[in-house]
Amino acid sequence: MYGTSGFVDIYDVPHFINTLKYDVRIVMSIPKITAQGKTKKLKAYKILPPRDAPVTWYRTTALERLRKYGAIYLTPFSHRLAEKIDDPEFQRLRCRVNYHALRFKPSIMKTSSDIANKLHSEGHFMSIHLRFELDVLAYAGCFDIFTPEEQEILLRHRNKYFPLLLRYWGKYFPGNTPDYRERRLIGKCPLTPEEVGLILRATGFDNSTWIYLAPGKLFGGKHFMKPFKAMFPRLKNHSMIRSGKLEENIRGLAGSAVDYMVCLLSDIFIYDGPSNFADNLMGHRLYYGFRTTITPNKKALARIFMDREEGHTSAFEERVRQVMLTHFGAPHKRIHPESFYTNPWPECFCQTKARNHADRCPHNSVNDVLESWFHNKEDVEVEATNQTDSTS
Repeated sequence: MYGTSGFVDIYDVPHFINTLKYDVRIVMSIPKITAQGKTKKLKAYKILPPRDAPVTWYRTTALERLRKYGAIYLTPFSHRLAEKIDDPEFQRLRCRVNYHALRFKPSIMKTSSDIANKLHSEGHFMSIHLRFELDVLAYAGCFDIFTPEEQEILLRHRNKYFPLLLRYWGKYFPGNTPDYRERRLIGKCPLTPEEVGLILRATGFDNSTWIYLAPGKLFGGKHFMKPFKAMFPRLKNHSMIRSGKLEENIRGLAGSAVDYMVCLLSDIFIYDGPSNFADNLMGHRLYYGFRTTITPNKKALARIFMDREEGHTSAFEERVRQVMLTHFGAPHKRIHPESFYTNPWPECFCQTKARNHADRCPHNSVNDVLESWFHNKEDVEVEATNQTDSTS
C-alpha cells in the first residue's frame, strides 16, 4: 500500500487492514530482497489490467507476472474487474471492502458528523451532487446555453482532454459538434441547477427545505445557481458550516471525503448523472438502510423542460411528477444494466450462507456499524497524537 497514493491521506488504514485480515495480507511497502549478497528493494512490474477483466485474467495473466517478477503494479485500476462474477464469495468480499473495510480517517468522520448534526439540528436535510462541471459539459457537447466566451473554454477543454471523442464526432457531426437539442433529448446533457430546482419543487419540496450541496466546481458562474437559490434559499456547503478546526480538516481529497459522508448521512440524496462519487454513494445508501435517493430521468424530462422553455407551461409540474414517480430509489434487485456499485442487492444482503468463516456476514446491524464509526473518540485522539508526533 503506497504512502503517496492518496489512500493513506483519507482512509483509516489500520481499520482497513484489520477488517480484511482473513482475506488478504496487506503490507505498507514492498519488502526488500537479498540476492548475491546484496539487499535491494523489489521493483514492481507495471501491468495494465483490461477494463472489466474476468477473475480468470487475474488467476492467469496477473498471477504469472507476479510469480515472474515478485511484485506487480496494476494501473490504472478503475473498473478493472468485471461486475458480474459467478462466485458469490468474491461479491461478498466486494461488499466487505466497500461498506466495512473502507472507512475514512477519524478526523474526516468527525468533521462529517459535525456538519450533518448541524444540519439535522434544523430538521431533515437533502444533499445534492450536481454534474454541471467543465469536464462533464465538454465531454457531453452541451454548449448552446453558454456565452461565446464560455463555449470557447468548453471547446478548448474538449480538444485538449478528449481527442478520441473529437475524432469520433468529426465523422458524424458537422463542425465536430453534436446538436445540443438532440443530445439533450437522449439524456446526455447534465441538468442545470435551475432544472434540478424545478424537479424538487414539482415533487413537493418548498423553500423551507435544507439542502447541502456537495461542491463539484460548477461551470458558468453564479448566474446558473441564482434561480436555484431563489427557490431554495436554505442552501449550504461545507465552507458555510465551519469553525476554525473544521476548516483545517476540509482540504483537497479530505473535502471530497467529507462531502461523501455528509451525503451518506442526509435524509435524501439527489444526483443528475453517473460518477464514481454518486454511483458508490447510491450503493452505500442502499446498504445502510435503503435511504431515499432521487435519480431524475434526464431523457424523459428533456422534452418537458424544452416545452416549458418554449412557453408551454400547462401541466408542467404534473408531467414532471409522472416521470419522477418511479425514480425515488425504492429498493429492488439489480437489473441489467444497473451497476453492482449503485445497487449491490442481493449480493451484499447476506441471502446465502457463507462457505468459510472469513466470508460470513457482519453479526452487527449495519446501522450499528455506521453509528459506531462516528462515536469512536479514542481513534480521533490517537490520530491527533500521530499527527503531532509526525510534525515534531
